[in-house]
Amino acid sequence: MDHLINEMRKRGGREMRVFSYRTSGAWIAIQRPEEEVGADSALDEIRRVLSDTLRCSNLVVLTGLGTSLHVNVDHAATEVNKKRTAQPGKFIAPTMWDLWEAARAESGADFPRVLALSKLPESEQEKGNIEALLSHCKAASEFVDDESQRDIITLFIEKTERIVRDRVRFLGAADEVSVHADLLRRLARRSSRKVRSKIFTTNYDLCFEHAARQGRYIVVDGFSHTTPQVFDSIYFGYDIVKRESNPDSHDFISNVFQLYKLHGSIDWTKNSTTNEIEKDPATESPVLVYPRNTKYELAFEQPYLEMMSALQAAIRQPDTGLLIMGFGFNDSHISEPILSAIRSNLSLKVVICDPALSNKTADENNGRAQAGSDTQNPYLKKTRYLIEHGDARLALISGTFEEVVPMLPDIAAQTDLEQHLERVRMLRGEGNV
Repeated sequence: MDHLINEMRKRGGREMRVFSYRTSGAWIAIQRPEEEVGADSALDEIRRVLSDTLRCSNLVVLTGLGTSLHVNVDHAATEVNKKRTAQPGKFIAPTMWDLWEAARAESGADFPRVLALSKLPESEQEKGNIEALLSHCKAASEFVDDESQRDIITLFIEKTERIVRDRVRFLGAADEVSVHADLLRRLARRSSRKVRSKIFTTNYDLCFEHAARQGRYIVVDGFSHTTPQVFDSIYFGYDIVKRESNPDSHDFISNVFQLYKLHGSIDWTKNSTTNEIEKDPATESPVLVYPRNTKYELAFEQPYLEMMSALQAAIRQPDTGLLIMGFGFNDSHISEPILSAIRSNLSLKVVICDPALSNKTADENNGRAQAGSDTQNPYLKKTRYLIEHGDARLALISGTFEEVVPMLPDIAAQTDLEQHLERVRMLRGEGNV
């Protein structure tokens, strides 16, 4: 793990910081290699809070868009251009700004008319807030009297939702999701005597499914093992055991985790005949909660209701660790239950990881100083307040998904199968297989 941390330091480790009750109400940064003069208190604190969280009896992980932004990125080009660039022949996960620009290009001359009809505030236009735009368009489509204007707005909504659907299909069968696989290795192999790790994600993409396939992990995602696979929440209550020749002996197998997709998935579809949710990777009408302010209402319809209920129940269990990565706390229907659990569950430990949490200086942020979301977002502000007043259960880490995962404790050694798969993967990377 140390060599990965050193590489991260060389890429600008000063940006990785930690804020907890032990840091005396201030963000502290890990040291650069040239600054090392002894123990690194920030690095030690990051390791401590992550270890405490992963060792809880119940482990819950919540991930958002930030966990997919590194996939297929050409890092060499990024260093030159200071923006995300796709590797040759690859696609990358879209940001909200990417979707805004794609919608603008697709709409052409109609885009200014859509902005005018939607009455989207200029402040949101400057930020490229595609979620706010779709929300205003949805409201406008229901109240605009002129039929031709209503048609413009309706067509824009349809085109933009199609853009979202197409852009989320950025993964190819051979694309690298090594960071997701590394996370699964550290989560899924906890002691089988503990409750299975639960991963909740707001992403539509298939990064965790691809990582599970490549690492031979077993995903319990609420779908049946029949063909076609059909969703039923009863399957979350099932587990997998290994039975030997003795019929009375059985053991829970390792490498199993539960996956809950809070906003749907790009490979979910609704069967119009049975009205059931099925898996279909080629579906043209996936079951998704598209970005708009009605996400709150949609999240309490099926199958999303099952996912949200599971999240709320999981974070209210005793001795629970909640690790949040790449989630910006902009979805109130998820942020509110988390804050409520922090207030009421005294045995809940929470670590929030996101590169936007702390302030960034002009030197760190392409010439523009930027305030941290810990002082801007209402939910994160309350979390920070609790930490400042001595809440030892909570911690904030300003770092990316790919920076944080190598710092998670590797509780168990690699199995023979994992060592073999790693050797095969390295051979393929060298072009020997």
